[in-house]
Amino acid sequence: MDSLSHLLLAAQWLSPVCIGLAMMGCLYALAAASLARRFAARSLPARATTPAVTILKPLHGTEPGLRANLASFCRQDYGGSVEIVFGVQDADDAAITDVEALIRDFPHADIRLVIDPREYGANRKISNLINMSRKIRHEIVVLADSDISVEPGYLQGLIALLDQPSVGAVSCLYSGRPMGGPWAELSAMAIDQHFLPGVIVGLALDRARPCFGSTIALRRETLDRIGGFVPFADKLADDHALGMAVKRIGLVVAFPPFLVGHSCSERRLSDLIRHELRWARTIASIDPSGFIGSGATHALPFALLGVVTGGFNTVTLGLLAAALACRAILQIQITCVFSLPPPRLWLGPVRDLLSFAVYAASFFSGRVEWRGRCYDVITGGNMRAGGG
Repeated sequence: MDSLSHLLLAAQWLSPVCIGLAMMGCLYALAAASLARRFAARSLPARATTPAVTILKPLHGTEPGLRANLASFCRQDYGGSVEIVFGVQDADDAAITDVEALIRDFPHADIRLVIDPREYGANRKISNLINMSRKIRHEIVVLADSDISVEPGYLQGLIALLDQPSVGAVSCLYSGRPMGGPWAELSAMAIDQHFLPGVIVGLALDRARPCFGSTIALRRETLDRIGGFVPFADKLADDHALGMAVKRIGLVVAFPPFLVGHSCSERRLSDLIRHELRWARTIASIDPSGFIGSGATHALPFALLGVVTGGFNTVTLGLLAAALACRAILQIQITCVFSLPPPRLWLGPVRDLLSFAVYAASFFSGRVEWRGRCYDVITGGNMRAGGG
């Protein structure tokens, strides 16, 4: 059998597979659009208490929008005491300038800065948190990454959920906020059109209730019961591991109906690819079967592959049109229910194809780059410092 015959045979086998996966992707997009509306329509329980809160903000260098992001945590409409602890590991860290500016801009806020170079594992963010945790003074502890911005009612919403029986931690879903440039916009679209719907569907199916670095709020007692931050010093997905630790002691992770903002500041395509490959390989390391299964959410790429392998016919072209329509419906629905900026629909297919390329590329290596350092992902979602 010659090579052309082999190709034709492969195409005959691949065509129905691609068509089936594309149909699954269309159904997924429509289901995610519906579930997003249901998620956002929930109401928060009435808040009964205003316990004192310590917010931990680990920092590493400056980044676009950093000062504004940090300032949003200083503008909380909350009746209880709030202290904000910022932490760096280098006395020359550029983020110190932003913290000093916040102290000047918010003279009545309880703001402290911890500078401590000690490391306890491969995950430098967790080392930073371990150093900062010695300064915690209050009953409630809230962690949030440096690239997160919040609204004034943020703390009220977290406490309202944390007050509920059996809730051990509260985390937040987030939307992307581009900080300028086409690559930052594509990065934000990945969050809004792929990450966000995927998590909403996962929560609706009760498949998992992870924590995200965007926000983790828990009681000091709960943090002590899971061993503090030390057990996560070598975890790549430290936020997910912390959420799982909370679940292991019989408590649940809850999510408010609102989103926080995640600043996207990628300036080059290479920055975008590195960032998204780290995300993809992180997910693959903690949920391999779920990550493989998520391939079925890529409706448009599989519809295109269906056209390539099955030829131009009514079925394949109709499915391609359906994939474009279903993905657009999801994009519009996410924008509407969460009051996000109007989408640029023409960029949606570009984003879908790029996401599929990242998904496929993530299977070919277990190495990630984070904050300028390379790490190898090893068993159980742990990581160790890798070569350059």
